[in-house]
Parts: sequence; structure tokens; C-alpha cells
Amino acid sequence: MKHPGFFFVWAAMRLSSLFAAACLSLAAARAEDRPNIVFIFSDDHALNAISSYGGPLKDVAPTPNIDRIAKDGAVFTRSYCGNSICGPSRATVLTGKHSVTNGFIDNSGSRFDGTQQTFPKLLQKAGYQTSIIGKWHLDSTPTGFDHWEILNSQGMYYNPEFITSAGSKRENGYVTDLITDKALSWLESGRDKSKPFVLMFQQKAPHRNWSPAARHMHLFDGVTIPEPPTLFDDYANRDESLKKQAMQIANDFSWGNDMKLPGENLYPKFFTGADRNGELQRMTPEQLATWNAAYGPENQKFLADMKDGKLDEKAVVRWKYQRYMKDYLRCVRAVDEGVGKMLDYLDKSGLAKNTIVIYCADQGFYLGEHGWFDKRWMFEESLSMPFIIRWPGVVPAGVRNASLIQNIDYAPTFLDAAHVPVPPDMQGRSLIPVLKAGDKTPDGWRDAIYYFYSGETTHAVAPHEGVRNSGYKLMWFPKTKQWNLFDLKKDPQELKSVADDPAYAPILEGLKKRLAELKAGYGINPATTTAQRGEELQWWRQRHNEKMKLAKEGPHDLVFIGDSITQGWEGPGKEIWTEYYAGRKALNLGFSGDRTEHVIWRLMNGELDNVDPKVFVLMIGTNNTGHRMDPAEDTASGVRRILDILRARKPDAKIVLLSVFPRGEKAEDKMRVRNNEINERIKAFADGTQVIHLDVNDRFLNPDGLLPKEIMPDFLHPQAEGYKRWAEALEPTLVKLGLPK
Repeated sequence: MKHPGFFFVWAAMRLSSLFAAACLSLAAARAEDRPNIVFIFSDDHALNAISSYGGPLKDVAPTPNIDRIAKDGAVFTRSYCGNSICGPSRATVLTGKHSVTNGFIDNSGSRFDGTQQTFPKLLQKAGYQTSIIGKWHLDSTPTGFDHWEILNSQGMYYNPEFITSAGSKRENGYVTDLITDKALSWLESGRDKSKPFVLMFQQKAPHRNWSPAARHMHLFDGVTIPEPPTLFDDYANRDESLKKQAMQIANDFSWGNDMKLPGENLYPKFFTGADRNGELQRMTPEQLATWNAAYGPENQKFLADMKDGKLDEKAVVRWKYQRYMKDYLRCVRAVDEGVGKMLDYLDKSGLAKNTIVIYCADQGFYLGEHGWFDKRWMFEESLSMPFIIRWPGVVPAGVRNASLIQNIDYAPTFLDAAHVPVPPDMQGRSLIPVLKAGDKTPDGWRDAIYYFYSGETTHAVAPHEGVRNSGYKLMWFPKTKQWNLFDLKKDPQELKSVADDPAYAPILEGLKKRLAELKAGYGINPATTTAQRGEELQWWRQRHNEKMKLAKEGPHDLVFIGDSITQGWEGPGKEIWTEYYAGRKALNLGFSGDRTEHVIWRLMNGELDNVDPKVFVLMIGTNNTGHRMDPAEDTASGVRRILDILRARKPDAKIVLLSVFPRGEKAEDKMRVRNNEINERIKAFADGTQVIHLDVNDRFLNPDGLLPKEIMPDFLHPQAEGYKRWAEALEPTLVKLGLPK
């Protein structure tokens, strides 16, 4: 079944008053049967390290407390993330939207736009108390929570800092235990017990650098962790970018931070860096002594064996794998113990009977499969998210469900469970029909999931996107322009792409079509896919930072948003700007070369935080034409996304939406024609109240339709006379909107 379609924010805003009324009504009418929600969220916890999933480690490193949830509820075996990185997954959980829509696409500069709609905000309006404790990692202050205590950035394992609305405080102890204790304390004495609640109980562990608690440092001593069969994968028969990643156990583990080896890096052939383990500097003398006693003897044996030449390259990889896995699984053990404490409290307090308990992680993780650690790739080990749920009276006990679910579904599920209407712009679907179906998939449920990874520089993982259904996976690598297709039944380890096999041609074409359908249904195309400019363009990032600084120095009554044509107010249009706008508290947010997707990123990553203008002037889209010749409907959808953001963030501001300026000397120029097609579409976005469409293009053209060189010498960028004509044409509208010159 196709996705039911993507409704943009502007449509949801028209229904906002209805939602608010419905939420208040349901809050009063159903206070007695709305369940509490405890959402236990760990970081980088792979399915193969949870024994209820039945993986290769189930007998070596069981997770008995997580398994308690599974025994009393359901295990989902095809649960997936939409973007396998920490921050984007967390933003998706909060919003019910893919990362390209909620704006948090990567961990390299993105920040979560906390003003947007999230499920905690909607539950708050419906009478729920909301709390988040533990890892946040969204580079912004939590919103929508009555109570929050979050780690500073990634957080540290030993003696970490916690941030609250009152400030930051370092606390002594082990991070997993501290987060658990804080969650239990809030449940016991920090909440209003007359209200239902949602608690997001979010562990740092088992995130890198895998530093176990003192009580677990000798766990697995003398045990050999089973190696995955693909530990020495050669990356043949798949896209060439797989060979260029930097997340291999063989080549990319650091000497001190990852492997806990002392002193200088003695073997740079096998280990990266001469780094130190930052955890050691945070430890008390007692903690450090315990650490050294645990790691010292094994370190000395390894160094002696290396000195004596006893270890070849494969033996070193195997040593690193054992060190990594034991530390990872030791960190998991503390998480599992925290789950047990939470379940015990819910049972003892009587809350268990009306509380949904979910165990989940932000994505999967590679435990040596393909020779890797980390995540990011669309291969199964990191695409898969654990999802285990207990809901007495609703979810049958002890079932396994193979329905295709995704983290976009969590927010709609929480709202549906609380009897709160699900906004139409959420891209996920409530899981309640699936939860009630036991081990079956309900009729009409989705047949495929969409994945997108932007290609941030960390670990050199190539950008890619794809689609997965019950039997096959298709991945597209834009840099190499290659398709990889995997038959998951015949090749579950994804070792050979069959995209070029003629026998799979019908499946390949069918999945290409399904990918296009999913993207269209979610409103995803290049023009709407939130994106930063390349890191080589340092000026762009510098200008972004400068504009955010200027915004703080406001106030600004008038804000221009656009590309190089708008930035040109600081060049050939400078004198005209001074004449018309210097006295109007105006701010120029034009960036040369920007397309709609770049403006979306900028607006969702700080440029709107400190501006509250009376009027925005928006003109964007010509680079979508000039750079890629985007279809007009795609560019128009990018413009609409920008309008959605402005209206949601600044509901009291007026927006003057300009037609994209003419380009090309003659009317029949193909880029002029395309821009005209865009303009025909975007003029329909004006509502006459908040958004006013203005077409000033005739001011630049001769009566015969030619674009004169004295106005735009390159037939694209105005010179001084062009900016004068622009200002004159805009002036009556600005005055009408309350901005007299």
C-alpha cells in the first residue's frame, strides 16, 4: 500500500484550533484510561546484543531485563530507522517526520528546531506531564517537557555533567546508573501523580567509547566473543564507496580512546591517533585504580606479544574485536540492569498495569559485521532498530511481529495511545493496529520503508538513500550513480548486489518506482531535502554565523531571504539598500548560490532564532533551475516548505513572496521558461492575509520581453538600476504592510 500522502505544515495549521479543542476535550473525558508511557531509549544498541532477538550473542551476553518486556509483550523484527545517526533519529522520534523534513539531517552542524511541532508538546496540551532524562544530543534546549535533565552533548561515562533549566552540574557516578536513578526519582517524587505521564528515559550507553562500570570490568574475562562471518569483508560486489569508509575495526580504532591502551601510540599501522582516553581525566583516584587494575594486565600482554612479533594483522584485528565487544557488552549490561530497576519500580508502585513500556535504541550498530563498528549505512545491522513493547491488555504477550515499522511511527503511536488526534503532517502511522494484531500484519499496512543518509564527513560514509520491503533492499549512491540491490532471503548478509543481474530487472525497476512513490508521498525531492552547502565553502558557514550574530543585535522589522540576487543588496544594490532600508531595521539573509534546500537548512538552524520581523521578503528558486534544472513542481514544493517554516515560526509576520526573477536574455530561454513555470505554481501559495504574492518581473524587461544588459549584464544578477527598480516596485507593498519609509 502506498503511503497515504504528505500534508504540509500549512494544512495542519488550518486544523490547529480543531486539534487543540479535541485534545482538551479528550483530556477531560478520558483521563481515567489514558496510559502512561515509559520510553526507554539507549544509544547504538544492536539487535545482536539483545538476547530476546535470538542473535549470536544471546547465550554469551544475555539481557534478561529487556527480555522481561519481550516476554510480556511484543518483539518487532523489522523495525527500522530513517537515518542511522544519533541526532537525526532522536529528532524523528520527537516529530514523527523524516530527518529531511524535520531539518535535523546529520550530527555535523545541524541543530534541532525546538519550535516545531513535537509529540511531547501535543501531549502536554492534552494534560500529560512530560519528562526527558539522559541523552538529548540535539544541540538545542528541550522544549515540550515539564521536566528535563540532559547530558552535555554526548555525555561522559564517568562523573558526567547534567544540564537543567537551572544550569549545568557535574555529578559523581557512572552515567547509566545516574540516569536510571534520576528517572526513578522523577517517577517517585518529581511528578504530579494525578496526571498521566510520558517519561523519555534515555541512556548514553552503549555509545562509543564503551567505558564499563567498575562492577562490570571483569565481565567476560576468559570468554571468547563469537566473531561474525563477515569480520574480514573485502567489500567486493557492491558500490565502490564501501571500500572508502573509515569505520573498520582493522584500520580505524584509536589507541587510547577506543582500545584503552596506555601512553603513546606504538603501532600507528594498526591504531589511529596518539589520543588519550578522556574518561581517565574525569575519574576519582579510586575509579582510576579500579580501571588500571582491570585493563593493565591484558594491555601488557598485548604489548609484549606485539613486541615479540607474535601477532599478525588478522590476529591484531581479532584482539581489537574482542576488546571492543567486551567493553560494548559490559556497557549493555548496566543498561539492562537499569531496565530491571525501572520494571521493578513499575510493578511495585502499581503503575505497570496502565503503563506502556518500550525498549528501543536510536539505531542499530555494527558489532564487527562487515569488519565495522559504528552505523550510518543502510545495511541491516545499523538500519535495524530494536523495538520491544509491553502494554497490558492491548499487546499480546510473547509475540514476534515482522511488520515493517519505522521511527517516524513512534510519535503518532504515542498520541493515538493517549487519545490525542494525530496531526496530518506527521509522516508516520500509529502502530496500534499492528500492536493489536499479535504476530500478524494488518491489512493495508505499509509494504516498504524509506531511508536517507546525507553523507556527513564522519567515518567517510557515502551519501545514499533507498527502500526496503519484506524481501529486497535497493540503495542508490548519488556520487557514483550506482544502484545496489540485495535479495535479503538469498543473501541476508548483503554481500553481493544483483542490480546488474538481468534476472532481477523487474524487481529493480519495481523498487525504483516504489522509492519514487515513497519520496513523493513524503514530499521529498532535492528542493525540499534539508541540506548544508559543502564544507569546502567556508564562507557560507562563516556568513551563516555572522547573520545569526547580527540577528541577535536586532530588532529587525524587515528580513530579506534568498540567494545571490538578495545577497547583492550588499554589492551593486548597496546604495539603494541604504536609501530604502537602512532606516527600517532590515536584515539581509541572502546567500549566493543557495537553492531552496539550503534556505530550509539555514532557517531551521539558527537564522530565525532571534528575529521577529513585521515583514519577510522571500525570493528563491533560480538556482534550482540554473544548477539542476529541477522540475518546476519540485522547486515550488521547496518554496512551500520555506513558507511553512516561516508561518510556523513567525505566525505574526507578513511574508511577501516574490516571483522568481527573469533570467536569460529572451523570453524563450529555457531557464526563463522554467522560472515562469515555478512562478505559476508559487503564486497559488498566497493567502492574501499572511502571504502576499508580488510579481515585479515586468519592471526588469523591455516591452518585447528582452532582459537588457544594463539591468542584468549576465541576464541573471541585477546591477544598481535593477535593485532600484526592485525597491521601487516593492515599496507600496511594504508601506501597506506597516513599514513606511
